[in-house]
Amino acid sequence: MKGVFYIVVLVFLFTSCNGEKTSVTQVKSIELEKNDSEVADQVLVDHDGTSIKDRFQVPDGYKRTTLSKSTFGHYLRNLPLKKIGSAVHYYDGSIKNNNNVYVGVVDLEIGNKDLHQCADAIMRLRAEYFWHRENYDKIHFNFTNGHKVEYKEWMKGKRMKVEGNHTSWVQKENPSNSYQDFWNYLELIFMYAGTSSLEKEMKSVDLSDVRVGDVLIQGGFPGHAVIIVDEAEHIQTGSKIFMLAQSYMPAQELQIISNQTGNFSPWYVFKHGVIFTPEWTFESSDFRRFVE
Repeated sequence: MKGVFYIVVLVFLFTSCNGEKTSVTQVKSIELEKNDSEVADQVLVDHDGTSIKDRFQVPDGYKRTTLSKSTFGHYLRNLPLKKIGSAVHYYDGSIKNNNNVYVGVVDLEIGNKDLHQCADAIMRLRAEYFWHRENYDKIHFNFTNGHKVEYKEWMKGKRMKVEGNHTSWVQKENPSNSYQDFWNYLELIFMYAGTSSLEKEMKSVDLSDVRVGDVLIQGGFPGHAVIIVDEAEHIQTGSKIFMLAQSYMPAQELQIISNQTGNFSPWYVFKHGVIFTPEWTFESSDFRRFVE
């Protein structure tokens, strides 16, 4: 299980994404409710689509926003997906059953430790985006105790020494930037960071300014976080719809979550007030953005 600094963190790390298993549903097509005048009768699913963008089409009257290939949003929109109907796997290989919780599974390895949970998966996506672009100096996250842990220091062979609530860098390894070393860094972050620390290092975003890459997060004991991975806008009105992804607890694969209360799952319309997702309820004031 995740490491801790002190007893309060222990409670947080064990309860940050608490949830229950549900029963299996295979994804086929996604029907739209007919009481929303702005959407079509059906969101089309391309069974051969291997990415978010290619798998899920937008409702009639909408178009995906234009995103530069260099942006975090473009990276998220093009995340690879497992074949349609795939089940989410936990870190130990067991299956998370599906009761209309998710409609797609992101095709990324998560390791074999109970670490890749909700906030961890979001930090992993952000770090992977920068790592593949060789922007190593932009990879950094805070431990729950507030210590900023920079990947550029890890690359030098430095490792984190943890003594109670005190953390410090020590030189232990030869400089390296292999993917395995990068993953080892991420697992350290997963162990000592979570929704509480991530929420604090992000900035608040007004509902009117929400975009791909922004995060719905409630840090705490417990807490949860989901990330916007795609967006589209209405051709005439400019109003936007969004798609969300999450991991959860125990550690599990990233999944594209369904919209159980909306009109055109898996797309969401965000309005002021309560935002329901399959395994957590947020408020529209819970949007946060990574600080560049």
